[in-house]
Amino acid sequence: MIMGTAITIDVRSADLPESTLGTHVEAAFTWFREVDARFSTYKADSEVSRLRSGKLRIDAASDDTRYILDRCEELRAATNGYFDAYAGGVLDPSGLVKGWSVQEASDRLRAAGIDDHFVNAGGDIRVRGTGPDDQPWRIGIAHPWERPKVAWVVQATDLAIATSGIYERGLHVLDPFTGTPVDALTSVTVTGPDLGTADAYATAAMAMGLRGLDWLAALDGYESAAITRDRQAYRSSAFPSVAPIPIPDSDMRPY
Repeated sequence: MIMGTAITIDVRSADLPESTLGTHVEAAFTWFREVDARFSTYKADSEVSRLRSGKLRIDAASDDTRYILDRCEELRAATNGYFDAYAGGVLDPSGLVKGWSVQEASDRLRAAGIDDHFVNAGGDIRVRGTGPDDQPWRIGIAHPWERPKVAWVVQATDLAIATSGIYERGLHVLDPFTGTPVDALTSVTVTGPDLGTADAYATAAMAMGLRGLDWLAALDGYESAAITRDRQAYRSSAFPSVAPIPIPDSDMRPY
């Protein structure tokens, strides 16, 4: 349990001894602890908390923190303001940090020669290579109402998968223009090459409400699937699902 969520790492490699795999997995968990210490909104000594209180200037922050703040601003512009690290009135880059940190952990595992792995931090997932039985990884996206059923099954060998929804944490996504929680969309999943970006896009679409469906459909390089409050399910034409499961009393239709 790190960053307030369960993190799972599954690695496979025929070329590296188990002890070496274990060393790299532990290094990945150390990385997640460093991220939590730096970006936590609950720890008084984190860089984010000290930036909030004015005890730390941005130009004195770590390279990672300055990168995240710059990337948040880029994503705010790319999402027409709907991804906003200040949506709640104070700095909170959590909508980017978790996905970014998982992407970084995956990149480090691959650089270490671990080509087949799965990293999952509370639904922010990065897969590479193959899983059990040398088959592509298969990821079930949680059904919003019928647990433990799934709404979609994604199959991939090199993909980032980010899901934002209100069925786990309640109404936690805010419309940055009104400051009020949104609930028109129950779940949004975005897939693509970079997990931090996919995570931010999923959050932005949630904040947009039903307008987010058209915005998702126009994304370049990222695919998506969404479920609305009134149980309508939508997916982009190239969304990599191998077993979409219709939501009860709804239509399964492309964007």
